[in-house]
Amino acid sequence: MKFNSFAFIFLTPGFSAEENSIMTEKNGYRFKAVGIDMADKSKVIDVAKALATEGYQMLELCGGFGPEWAYKVTEALEGKVPVGGVFYGPQFRQALADLMR
Repeated sequence: MKFNSFAFIFLTPGFSAEENSIMTEKNGYRFKAVGIDMADKSKVIDVAKALATEGYQMLELCGGFGPEWAYKVTEALEGKVPVGGVFYGPQFRQALADLMR
């Protein structure tokens, strides 16, 4: 199977998958970004399942989910779709914490 689609799921206060998603496509490749409210990370499971059903072949989670949620999503998808995460090194922890105040 040829790679042609991936999605990124991110956290932002007050966002919802229904209202805060964007998709772009070119030359047969698709990318979708989906926002979820930071206060309800568990919604990532339903969003990930929907993306897999839509045919997205790879999912990336923003660093706010951490490795625990990457594992939970992988488990929920029964390992059928690769799930990764975007993580920042320790040198950026304070700067990120300052942004989230």
